[in-house]
Amino acid sequence: MKKLWGGRFTEGAEAWVEEFGASIFFDQELVLEDLEGSIAHVTMLAKSGILPEEDAAKIKEGLQVLLEKANNNELTFSVENEDVHLNLEKMLIEQIGEVGGKLHTARSRNDQVATDMHLYLRKEVRDIIAKLKGLQEVLVKKAEQHVETIMPGYTHLQRAQPVSFAHHLLAYFWMLQRDVERYEDSLKRINLSPLGAGALAGTTFPIDRSYSASLLGFDGIYENSMDAVSDRDFILEFLSGSSILMMHLSRFCEELILWSSQEFQFIEMSDKYSTGSSIMPQKKNPDMAELIRGKTGRVYGNLFSLLTVMKGLPLAYNKDLQEDKEGMFDTVKTIKTSLLVMAGMIDTMKVNTDKLGQAVKQDFSNATEIADYLAAKGLPFRQAHEVVGRLVLMCIERGIYLLDLPLETYQEVCPLFEADLYDVLDPYAAVKRRNSEGGTGFDQVCQALEKANAVLG
Repeated sequence: MKKLWGGRFTEGAEAWVEEFGASIFFDQELVLEDLEGSIAHVTMLAKSGILPEEDAAKIKEGLQVLLEKANNNELTFSVENEDVHLNLEKMLIEQIGEVGGKLHTARSRNDQVATDMHLYLRKEVRDIIAKLKGLQEVLVKKAEQHVETIMPGYTHLQRAQPVSFAHHLLAYFWMLQRDVERYEDSLKRINLSPLGAGALAGTTFPIDRSYSASLLGFDGIYENSMDAVSDRDFILEFLSGSSILMMHLSRFCEELILWSSQEFQFIEMSDKYSTGSSIMPQKKNPDMAELIRGKTGRVYGNLFSLLTVMKGLPLAYNKDLQEDKEGMFDTVKTIKTSLLVMAGMIDTMKVNTDKLGQAVKQDFSNATEIADYLAAKGLPFRQAHEVVGRLVLMCIERGIYLLDLPLETYQEVCPLFEADLYDVLDPYAAVKRRNSEGGTGFDQVCQALEKANAVLG
C-alpha cells in the first residue's frame, strides 16, 4: 500500500515493523476530535482564500459523512495507515476524490494531533469535574444524616478524640473541592489551540489561527509554533491532578475497608459494591474499594511514564510523543469509573451508629477534655497533661475507663476536679463543645454543610 507520505521512499517496512510504529490501535479514540479539528481547519482555509469555496464545501461535506459514520461506529481503521489522521484522510480521499488531499494544506500531523488531544482533554476534564461534584453531593447528603453521630477520631491510627461522623466525611468533601479547583484551573492550559503551528515552524500560507481557534471554542493560541507541537504540559498537569485525586480516593477507601472489617464494624458496604469468596462462604469483601486503592498506583504510573518520556526530548516533535496517549486515555477511564463507584459506595453504605457510639465510650479519646478542663481552671496545660496521663495509667491498670473513676480518686490526684467533670467527659458533650471555626462541634458542622452546599450551588 502506498503511503500518503511515501514519495521519497523506495521500499516499505515489514508488516510487524509497521505494527510497532502504528498508533491506530489506541489513537482512534480521538476520531471525533480529529474530524472536528479538520472541519474547523478547512473552514479557515476557505475564509483565508487558501482553498476555493467549492473545494472547501466538498471537503466539509465529506468530513460530515465521516463524522456521522464515526458516531455510528461504522468506520474501519487500518494499521497500514498508521494513525487516526492518515486513516481519516485516506477515507476522505476515497469518498470525495483527490480534492480530499487538499485538507492537509497548511497543516501537519504534529499540530493536528496536539489539537486533537487538547479537544479531548477539555471534554473529559469537564466531565470529570461534573462527576467529582456528584461525589461531593453524595458526601454532603450522607453527612447531613450524621451530624450528631459520634465516632472515634484517630491520629497514628490510635484513638485520639471523639468527632462527628459528618465532620469526618466533610474532610473528604474539601479534599475533593481542591481537586475540582485544580482541574478547573488546568482548563486554562488545556483550552489553547496549537492548530496552525505546522510541523514546527508555522506555514507560508496566510492562515488565521485565531479564527480556527475560535471555531473550536479555544480561548487562545500557542504563541510559539515549536512549543505548540512539543508541549505536553497540559497532559502532565492532568495526570498530576488525577494522581492527587486518586490519592484522596485511596485514603478514603482505606478507611472504608477498615471500618467495614469485623474489628471495627463501623459501616456495612452494600452488596452491590462487595464480593464473596470462592471458598469461605461467610466472606463479604469490600473489593470495589480495594480496586480503587489499587488503581491509584496505575494512575501514578501513567504520570511517571510521561514525565520520563518528556525529560530528554529536544524540540520540537519526536516520535516518542506517540507514548503520550495511552496513559492519558487509561487515566480518564480509571478516574471516571472510580468516581462513579465511590459515589455509589458512599450513597448505599450503612452507618452503624450504635457501634460508633459504643466505641467512644470504651477508650480514652476524652482524655484531652480533662486536660482542657484543668487548664480552664488555671492549671498550666503541661501540668494538666501530666495529671491526666497519670489518671489514664491508673485506669489501664484497673481495666476501666475515665468515666468509671470515682470523683474522690480524681480529687486525690488534683483538687481542682469537681462534679461537673463527668459532663465534660461525656463524648457527646466533648464533641459539641469543640466549636472553634472548622472544628467538629455540631454548630460548626452545620455551618460547614451550609458552605458545602453553597460551593455546589
